[in-house]
Amino acid sequence: MSLALVYRGPATTEGCPEAVANLLETSRWDFDVRYVGPGEELKLKRKNLDQAVLYAQPGGGTLEDAYPHLKKRRDAIRDFVSGGGAYLGFCLGGYLAGATPGFGLLPGDTDQYIGTRAATVSHDENALVRVYGSGRAHTLFFQDGPYFWLEGHARASVLARYPNDTIAAVVTEFGAGKVGVVGPHPEATEDWFTDAGLSVPRDGGLGHELVDAVMR
Repeated sequence: MSLALVYRGPATTEGCPEAVANLLETSRWDFDVRYVGPGEELKLKRKNLDQAVLYAQPGGGTLEDAYPHLKKRRDAIRDFVSGGGAYLGFCLGGYLAGATPGFGLLPGDTDQYIGTRAATVSHDENALVRVYGSGRAHTLFFQDGPYFWLEGHARASVLARYPNDTIAAVVTEFGAGKVGVVGPHPEATEDWFTDAGLSVPRDGGLGHELVDAVMR
């Protein structure tokens, strides 16, 4: 089994790390999934990252609140990915992969989808969002997630786009490693939808596509 680390701590919110862990555990990659963070047995340090093949940054609150908790770990995360590791970022974890502020793992940056022209969601509350990729549509849980913009020369595989053609999920290279980020929450479990009073869509499999793309 290969070690996959999922951050759990003050830079996320209850339920988000567990949903990401469940996604990884139900993937085809036979991960040994462990939590890492200030309150966990494993701390977010380079020596622990060196034992892993994948590090996942779940969703949570705002970028401004989260980044100060992780700023000192920026170099360790960058070194891990550039050395051949895989980074997965979901919603807030996608924002954190950017540069303003963030880990600087993307050949570009991130911004709020709700602020884009013709966005199908215009508020920062829980909602459903439809994205399109690989000839399929996915209806996903959404809470003020990012879109991703890339430099023109960037080598990237776009897995999904929002209806206004902005990027909703993408995999890029960083050194010898890969970075997979997604704005909505393909990892969301059924209770996320029911607790928010939203209809539960049929799982379109985008979360597992993202995992597969960073592990290939």
